[in-house]
Amino acid sequence: MSNAALVMVLAAAVLHASWNAIVKAAANDRALTMAVVALAHALVGVVAIFFTPTPAPAAWPFLFGSSLAHYSYFSFLFISYRYGDLSHVYPIARGVAPMLVAIGALIFAGEMLTPMAWGGVVAVSLGIGLLAIGRNGAGAANRAALLSALATGVMIATYSVVDGMGIRRSDAPFGYIAWILLLQLPLAFGFLALRRGPISTVSRRAVMIALGGGLLSVLAYGLVLYAATLTTLGAISAVRESSVIIAALIGVVLFGERPWGRRIIAAMVVASGVILLAVAG
Repeated sequence: MSNAALVMVLAAAVLHASWNAIVKAAANDRALTMAVVALAHALVGVVAIFFTPTPAPAAWPFLFGSSLAHYSYFSFLFISYRYGDLSHVYPIARGVAPMLVAIGALIFAGEMLTPMAWGGVVAVSLGIGLLAIGRNGAGAANRAALLSALATGVMIATYSVVDGMGIRRSDAPFGYIAWILLLQLPLAFGFLALRRGPISTVSRRAVMIALGGGLLSVLAYGLVLYAATLTTLGAISAVRESSVIIAALIGVVLFGERPWGRRIIAAMVVASGVILLAVAG
């Protein structure tokens, strides 16, 4: 992986963990937060399409396929944070993605896995297993949070592979990024429909915080998409998911989530697998 791609993806990891923390913190009106995040994506996209080239026709099936995966991703993420902690849900969702991206890239993009990469897959799997055990053993794990987090990870892997292939066919990376952001507009209306209570009850502070989270999300994904034009999809996904440590620390330190020991250890195991995947990529 080139230095430029590495810096982009590491910056995206920090930004991504931060905006997820904002969504988790918005317990009183998470639907509004998700709606504003999606709206921020669409607003940036609608402005950007006037200043960027239109993607090549070959990229449009990937754009629409990625959009459907994003709709599912945000829906499962919403459910995950309703039932689970940030330091529990986030490492599972983000940790499972590199494994699936590596496999998807092998099947659909011809990117071969090395023995070291498979070692990373095993480490990530062990870390996720530790998180899935929960507070008091496997029977005490919150089934809804666990399943929705795993489903979130599947959707992350899906749009990562689809976007990685699509942006390479677009002949216009920035144009592709603009359109993928704009096509998330339906999400804003969908999450607003889930809200309970009139719009008049929404505070300006809540909207501004959610808007900030949305802009962080835009920047994070834009960096990842552009990096996909510079290096392999598996390596990008692996380095990107180093954000699991950041999210675990935010959950434990800022949100007081417990038990902290198991979650930090599990996040570090996941991160070690991520590093192996990155080096192998």
